[in-house]
Amino acid sequence: QVQLVESGGGLVQAGDSLRLSCAASGRTFNRYAMGWFRQAPGKEREFVAAINWSGSSTYYADSVKGRFTCSRDNAKNTVYLQMNILKPEDTAVYYCAASETTGWATYRSNLYHYWGQGTQVTVSS
Repeated sequence: QVQLVESGGGLVQAGDSLRLSCAASGRTFNRYAMGWFRQAPGKEREFVAAINWSGSSTYYADSVKGRFTCSRDNAKNTVYLQMNILKPEDTAVYYCAASETTGWATYRSNLYHYWGQGTQVTVSS
C-alpha cells in the first residue's frame, strides 16, 4: 500500500553533486526504515544507504561513505540522498525502498517491501 517516487537524477560530471528525493505515500512513513540501492548495467543491485525511522541513525556502503548523506523529513514523507564528489562508478539507476518489517537502518534488501521506479544518475569522466 506504499508508493515511492524517486526524482533528482541526471547527468553530471565527475566531482559534481546531486540530491535525490523519494516521496512516499501513507500515513505511517515515520515508522519505516528507508533505504537507497543502485544498479548499474550488467551488475547486480547493491546497497547504498539506509536511515532508521526517526532519522537519528544512518548506515552507508563503504564505497559512498564520506561522500553521500541520507536524511529524511517525516513531515513531508520524503527521504533524501545527497551525493557529493560523484564518480563515474556511481553511474546507476538509484532506487529508494521502504520497510514495514523494521524501523532500523539495514543493508539487507530482503527487508524492504516497497520500491520506487528508479531514477537514472550518470556521471561522466
